[in-house]
Order: sequence, then C-alpha cells, then structure tokens
Amino acid sequence: MANFEALNTSLTKHGQEQLLKYWDELDEDQRRLLTEDIEELNLEEVNEFYERATSSLEDGNAKLDDKMEPVCEDKFLSISRTAVDQLQKYYEEGLRQIAESKVGVLLMAGGQGTRLGFAFPKGMFNVGLPSNKSLFRIQGERILKLQRLAAELTGKNGRITWYIMTSEHTMIPTRKYFEQNNYFGLKAEDIMMFEQGSLPCYDFEGKILLDEKHRVAKAPDGNGGLYRALRDRGILDDMEGRGVLYLHAHSVDNILIKVADPVSIGYFVEQQADCGAKVVEKSHPNEAVGVVCQVDGKYQVVEYSEITQKTAELRKEDGRLVFNAGNICNHFFTTSFLRKIGSTFEKELKLHVAKKKIPFIDPTGTRCTPDKPNGMKIEKFVFDVFQFAEHFVTIEVPRDEEFSALKNADSAGKDCASTARADIYRLHRKYIEAAGGTVEGTECEISPLLSYGGEGLKVLVHGKTLVSPVHLMADEEKTSNGVE
Repeated sequence: MANFEALNTSLTKHGQEQLLKYWDELDEDQRRLLTEDIEELNLEEVNEFYERATSSLEDGNAKLDDKMEPVCEDKFLSISRTAVDQLQKYYEEGLRQIAESKVGVLLMAGGQGTRLGFAFPKGMFNVGLPSNKSLFRIQGERILKLQRLAAELTGKNGRITWYIMTSEHTMIPTRKYFEQNNYFGLKAEDIMMFEQGSLPCYDFEGKILLDEKHRVAKAPDGNGGLYRALRDRGILDDMEGRGVLYLHAHSVDNILIKVADPVSIGYFVEQQADCGAKVVEKSHPNEAVGVVCQVDGKYQVVEYSEITQKTAELRKEDGRLVFNAGNICNHFFTTSFLRKIGSTFEKELKLHVAKKKIPFIDPTGTRCTPDKPNGMKIEKFVFDVFQFAEHFVTIEVPRDEEFSALKNADSAGKDCASTARADIYRLHRKYIEAAGGTVEGTECEISPLLSYGGEGLKVLVHGKTLVSPVHLMADEEKTSNGVE
C-alpha cells in the first residue's frame, strides 16, 4: 500500500486523485501499468498546461487584423519569379551542403492512415501509382537520388540523415516496414526514428480522464511536440555529433514534397537564416489555410479564422492577395536554432485546444465512447517557433510542383489518393514536356531514382512521343523490385 499512499498524496496535492478511484479493483499488473502512467506525468506541468490552454481559448476569438503585416519582401524568394540562373546557383549550393553531410530531413510521420481507410502508418500508404510505391519509399528514393546528384557535382559522397518522428502507435510498424524494404537503398545508420511525446486528455474541469480503469487517457502532443522530442530523445545530440547544420522538416502526407530541396537549402544558407517556411500562394481569399505573416513584428502562422473577411481580401497593386503566403507544413531550421528552442523556448510554445469525443471510464466504472465532445486534447504546432527566429525567410513554391496533401478517403474527392495520383501524373508529364518529349494520355510516372525534379530526362525523351501508361524507371529498378 506504500505505493498507493505515495501516489495518492501526489495526486491529491494536484487535484487529480480521481485517477486512483478503481485501485482496489486492479490486479498487480494493472496497478503497475497505472503507476507507470501516473509517474510519467509531470503533474505540476500538466495542470499548468490545462490552465494555459484554457486561457488561450478565451483569447482565441480575438481578430489579429490590426497587428498583421505581410512577409518581408527582402527575405522572400518566389521560385516562379526568380531567374533560372539564380535558382541554379542556389541548387548547386544546396548540393554542396548535401555533399558535406550537413543536411538532414525531419519527417513528421506520427499519423495513422485511419481517414484513408488504412490501418497502418500513413507513410506506408500507396496512392495507386504504376510503381505501387508508398509515400515512405517515394521520399526515401528522393533522398537517395539527391545524394547521387551531390556526388556527381562535387565528387564527394555525402549523406542526408533522415530523422523520422513517429508516434507510440506507429513506431513498431514503421521500423518493421523500413527493415523489410531494405531502407529503400539508404544506409540503416543514416535513419533515426524517435517517438513524439503525449499529453493526458482532460475533461472540461481540468480532471485527467481514464481510458481504462488502469490506464490514463493520453494523446500525441501534436507536431509541435517535435522540439521536446528532439531534445529528450537525444536527436539534437545526434545532429550535432554528425555535423548536420540544416534541417528540412515536413509532414509525411505531401506526395510532391521536394525532400531536402537543394534550391531552398542554398537560399537558406545564402541568407544566413535560422528558420524558414515554404509557402504556396493562396488560391482565393477564403481558402482555409493559415498564412505566414508578421504579427507585432514576429513571424507566425495566422489561421483563417483569426482574420476578418476584409483583411483576407486585401490585394496589392499587382492584384495578388496581401496575405497570400499559405502554410503547407514545410519548414527549414538550423540545428543551432532547434537547440535554442529545446533549451530555452520550448516551454513557451503556445498550447492549442481541441474539444474531442474521448473514450472514458464513467462514474459507474463503465468505459464509454461519447457521441459529443466531452473533453480536451492539448497540442503544440510545429510552426509556433517562428516567433523565436532571428533571421526568418519565406520561399514561395508553385503549388502544382510541390504541394498535394493526402488527408481523406477517395470519397471526399479532394486531398485524397486520386488527387495525389493525378498531381504526380500532371507534374511528371510537365517534366517530360520540358525535356522535349510529349505524352499521349494521362498516366505518367517518373521514378525518383531516375530524376529528382525533372533533371536528366532530355537524353531519354527529347523528340519522342510516349504513350500512356508511362512509367520511367532507373536501370537498377528494371532488374530488381523492392518488397512493398
């Protein structure tokens, strides 16, 4: 009973003694699991999180119009409005950094494919391309191709370290999938997987909920949990030990992602930036995406709901929206900036509240799945560190080349496997046409191992007409097929 007394004293002090309500009904194993769950909680911190999160809810309806300014023009690169020779300089600088092994990728891959009707980590999802490649494989092969391009330019065999943040539920299947697929040709030691943290779920009075009589209800702490996980899981130490200076961070569900994009790395280095964001131009004032802008002189992402219609519709003299930098969860950091966040600013990150239907143990001891929101999950967002940057840059990229989200089942008709597949076909057809070829029909896929971003195709397609289905592969793929 000593264990119970100590737990009860601590929980009572912090107003969370309800977690022990069913202690007497538990067997030894269940008591051990509940004790572990409770001891993982920093009770003072989780109570403070609840207070901070609910006070931010009260401020949440305030409009930010009067405090907002657009992104700074002299720290802004538009890919479509920049001379080709200048982009080539950035591209080569990025490859040189890759050749020196100074570039890493931070992949946020904690999500399950539930909304896609897929019972595995979202990165394992195959959108139905001719190759049947998963999101993980496509991204891994883009990394492998970049390493080869960097070696061709410089003669040095640099490595891109791939840091993959999973959740508690996606870690084991993700690790197994990489092993089964021979790490997509990359070296196992250059792939570091780590788990994001979790936070307890609360009822509307701030009491932590039980998921079962012997388990605390918990949820992942959001993509902004990245910074604490980097610090606490030893990943920052690993980056510093390897000499990685620049990180490209992105979510797993953008099939067009230019992983470790050398153009952006080159610009980032030239500008001596510590933090940056890729954005796409908003398609119309009411597009429901956050915008990257300045608020009281600090960079942040302002959600669509936080500004008035009048401000959303403001336009410049050239007709473009004033606040048009749409956020796409595609960011760049220096390792030193990430260290600064971990050691100094992580505890100041804004907390976001989501009211959810959370399964819980009711007063009779029965596990219930509610039909309306009964509690709160607290999350941190990856972009909330922008305010701490000293040298922030924004890179506007063409949507049709770099952004196609995969969020929904096909029945939704948008941000789904069908749209992702169509966006790949359209982009790869564009690459072939730019290299002097033509494509008859729509189905068109180019392996990342053959071309990262349209380079190297002229010798294969110039003056030729290719008939759909088109599937251009690297020589190594024609002789061997990886396991999927």
